[in-house]
Amino acid sequence: MHDELIAQAQAWLTEDPDPDTRTELARLIDAKDETELAARFSGTLQFGTAGLRGELGAGPMRMNRSVVIRAAAGLAAYLKKQGPPAREGEAGLVVIGYDARHKSHDFAQDTAAVMIGAGLRAAVLPRPLPTPVLAFAIRHLGAVAGVEVTASHNPPRDNGYKVYLGDGSQIVPPADIDIAAEIAAVPSLTTVARPTEGWDTLDDSVLDAYLARTDAVLSEGSPRTARTVYTAMHGVGKDVLLAAFARAGFPAPVLVAEQADPDPEFPTVAFPNPEEPGAMDLAFATARALSGEAAPDLIIANDPDADRCAVAVQDGTDGTDADNGTHGTDWRMLRGDEVGALLAAHLVRRGATGTFAESIVSSSLLGRIAEKAGLPHVETLTGFKWIARAEGLRYGYEEALGYCVDPDGVRDKDGITAALLITELASQLKEEGRTLLDLLDDLAVEHGLHATDQLSVRVEDLSLIAAAMRRLREQPPTELAGLPITRTDDLTKGTAELPPTDGLRYTLDGARVIVRPSGTEPKLKCYLEVVIPVGSHKDLPAARAKATALLESIKRDLSTAAGI
Repeated sequence: MHDELIAQAQAWLTEDPDPDTRTELARLIDAKDETELAARFSGTLQFGTAGLRGELGAGPMRMNRSVVIRAAAGLAAYLKKQGPPAREGEAGLVVIGYDARHKSHDFAQDTAAVMIGAGLRAAVLPRPLPTPVLAFAIRHLGAVAGVEVTASHNPPRDNGYKVYLGDGSQIVPPADIDIAAEIAAVPSLTTVARPTEGWDTLDDSVLDAYLARTDAVLSEGSPRTARTVYTAMHGVGKDVLLAAFARAGFPAPVLVAEQADPDPEFPTVAFPNPEEPGAMDLAFATARALSGEAAPDLIIANDPDADRCAVAVQDGTDGTDADNGTHGTDWRMLRGDEVGALLAAHLVRRGATGTFAESIVSSSLLGRIAEKAGLPHVETLTGFKWIARAEGLRYGYEEALGYCVDPDGVRDKDGITAALLITELASQLKEEGRTLLDLLDDLAVEHGLHATDQLSVRVEDLSLIAAAMRRLREQPPTELAGLPITRTDDLTKGTAELPPTDGLRYTLDGARVIVRPSGTEPKLKCYLEVVIPVGSHKDLPAARAKATALLESIKRDLSTAAGI
């Protein structure tokens, strides 16, 4: 096995076009580091509906130029088999965007070269830009496909490769399976033509068109008074968000200076994800330092590729700091489900028509809001690749901070336009002497308190996730937190509304639980929701206390049942 492993590594080394990974791999070969070599050559990084995502490094189980070139060659072969592009007599265009992570620019250039070598056209965005700009550019330019080089909110050591087709939506089966087959059919990198020129580097006209499109998100003449603190989380969102806010006429956001500019090392956060503990601490500190007329009404955060939007608000407690007169401990993150409901309520109030869509792991409150407004509502599998395909989509969201508020412009989650819309809502409420939390209270009284939480377990050994899922299937729980489970759906079998996926859904009396492996991270995720009827605003504190206790009890029982 040792000799075979070394031979595999040496064969890979001879084709590797990147001096960095060549040096890395040569060092492992010279050291005869069988453990590390086995980790890199135990298979290939699998191309799926999330495209590719993994740790940077040498070998087929890592993200590197060799893997990306093969992926691009497979995508090009797939596109050429799909028939002539929309513009007769002209080679199909593939537009490519990238973030500011390590190797992202190299991966984008390699992709463009492969497309040109395959007889397609290619255009690369002018610099690192938010993923929604790429999603917009696909339809704006009439492309047959798009590629975004990003690992979103993964750790600094990761990178990824997200593929869209010409409708501006991410790929779904069977396209992912067909592209993966074409990737596997690439015999050698020496067979992949990679000219050194021939593709276009776009200018700012595409970005200008995206920014012009953001005008459609806001109501004409709406209040634009809410003040914000903004963090780009060391990603690429800052310049585009500031331009969008200036265009809309909002007060200029106060930047979290330490996280404002792109930095692939993400030095101030353990994970560059607003949902992770500690990631928003600098934003809270920035907000607390502002007082008087400069005091912010909300905090906005994007993840590093700016397709997600996080919102934090003052929770109304008296956290006054005696030294400087500012609120010291009263900022809190809104859950994705809370922001999802707020945006939905705002759109309903504005008279929006069309389908409201969400993933199955998101709160059922959206369905209540849509039903009351007489609007269609659908649930999809997790991910915007599914949400974006809802028929007649007007608004879609998922609990992981993803919101599509302008599907005619960007058929994917978009953290820039979501930030605009939530700031418009905050401005409107501010004019009424109210806050986002006041509106959440109103929704709870009108539709019941929908409280959500998540049990998320990150693992080093992926077999632990499979073992937990197997245990739940072989020894299914009959109750959680004393609530009987009235229905169990094994989602691998699919339903009348949903295609098959690896997941379990438990329906309880007044609660719902979904358990699934993450599609992009080494995590087992359990999504919890309890619904508590609320008679009036004075009943809210008791309802919240009851919901919190129930969620904690469900988490404990579910953890025991899954063995995690």
